[in-house]
Amino acid sequence: MQKAVAPTLRLRVNGVGHDVPASPDASLLAVLRNDLALNGPKYGCGLGECGACTVLVDGVAARACVIPAGGVVGREITTLEGLGTSDAPHPVQQAFIEVQAAQCGYCLNGMVMMTAALLARDPQAGEAEIRRELSCNLCRCGTHVEIMKAACLAASRMNAT
Repeated sequence: MQKAVAPTLRLRVNGVGHDVPASPDASLLAVLRNDLALNGPKYGCGLGECGACTVLVDGVAARACVIPAGGVVGREITTLEGLGTSDAPHPVQQAFIEVQAAQCGYCLNGMVMMTAALLARDPQAGEAEIRRELSCNLCRCGTHVEIMKAACLAASRMNAT
């Protein structure tokens, strides 16, 4: 009896192509974390409700825990690790660092990725738009004030360029 071989999915993550032995039905989050060792996206609720698993798919914020990996073949996936580097962080990452907008850090991935997606499509976004965009991302430890301060700082900097 021959052992079943998992299909191989060709995923483009953070600008690099990867051949991943995974079922097309596996969640994108599981593939990113387990197969590609990208731990920026977190497992929170598993239902697409909390935002901890947020990634960008073709520049649009998406909940990786509810997306089948097979559904993103041929699309560009960006995780927190691909947004910027430690030497050259993305402006949103830099603002979150400067404001120290993390307490436990569990929601941070989603907050940063949602803010980056918003500012990419609307560099003029103000506090009301940022608040609306982040309203569906949950923060359990209550750093909302710092998160908003960091997101608004990033918006003001990105708007100035």
